[in-house]
Amino acid sequence: MKWLGLLGLVALSECMVIIPLRQMKTMRETLRERNLLTNFSEEHPYNLSQKAANDQNIIYHHPLRSYKDFSYIGNINIGTPPQEFQVLFDTGSSSLWVPSIYCQSSSCYKHNSFVPCNSSTFKATNKIFNTNYSATSIKGYLVYDTVRIGNLVSVAQPFGLSLKEFGFDDVPFDGILGLGYPRRTVTGANPIFDNLWKQGVISEPVFAFYLSSQKENGSVVMFGGVNRAYYKGELNWVPVSQVGSWHINIDSISMNGTVVACKRGCQALLDTGTAFLRGPRGSVSKIQKLIHARPIDREHVVSCQAIGTLPPAVFTINGIDYPVPAQAYIQSLSGYCFSNFLVRPQRVNESETWILGEVFLRLYFSVFDRGNNRIGLAPAV
Repeated sequence: MKWLGLLGLVALSECMVIIPLRQMKTMRETLRERNLLTNFSEEHPYNLSQKAANDQNIIYHHPLRSYKDFSYIGNINIGTPPQEFQVLFDTGSSSLWVPSIYCQSSSCYKHNSFVPCNSSTFKATNKIFNTNYSATSIKGYLVYDTVRIGNLVSVAQPFGLSLKEFGFDDVPFDGILGLGYPRRTVTGANPIFDNLWKQGVISEPVFAFYLSSQKENGSVVMFGGVNRAYYKGELNWVPVSQVGSWHINIDSISMNGTVVACKRGCQALLDTGTAFLRGPRGSVSKIQKLIHARPIDREHVVSCQAIGTLPPAVFTINGIDYPVPAQAYIQSLSGYCFSNFLVRPQRVNESETWILGEVFLRLYFSVFDRGNNRIGLAPAV
């Protein structure tokens, strides 16, 4: 795959980072061209300080480019001297990993691989590193090295080097940078965000996403604070429902004034690593029927002429309505219009849970506040 280069890094200080993003050819477009389209993927103890919320000199803005139908990608550097990688910035997972030069999987030959012997700060371990996603996984080992996100530096950062990869052949990134809470999957593998905070690199335990709807550029992830220029009005704060992940409670999901899903309340994960709006099969099927979406080749297609007549899907969260218009939940591609509502597999007896991916997050600026275990949402500019 050919990818446009990242926008130049806008480094405002050593404490806060904002990174621009660029929108790339979509996964749906790429896979459809190759006939490979599949279901890939799948008040408070304290407030943000006034300084962190408004002072541009303590926020680091880092550029990302948008792989619109999948997620947002940015460059990081690992090792001394630095080796560059394109990674997925993912709130749905916690680990950082990139391919190893010793990886034998076909996907590794298509991506940049880390060369341990070329880094003077590299430290190996004998610990196994396994990470599983909804339809993909990697196996490798845990290592330590210096990792840089723009001018933010995490020293002796633990991360995974893959030796085997499953399901990553057709993705545009080399590895994944998880921004989720720490998980006990690998001993000592503290997420990079936690280390940046622990090492005093960022001034607040906060990061935020502005995912631009523009095709080419404008999207950023920021660390250490919030830039008010990227949203309208005030942030509405929602407590996480499960400390340890970026899940929140949803009151209901309605269309045309009628509740169509989440009737008794439900859970939702705000996930920058997912493109779509994913929910239980029954709820998604009901919505597809309501918008007159027809199943074709594992997709649901609607009449492009009807988009202007379709109602918004309204996600009511903590008593506030967050409408998602049809222009956002329907994607036009090659003369067809596809529904961005997808089924999320659920375990037996699991309560209703949705994943709100970039279809939702492009509309609403999102702040992930680890210090208060909450998420802030406001209409994006």
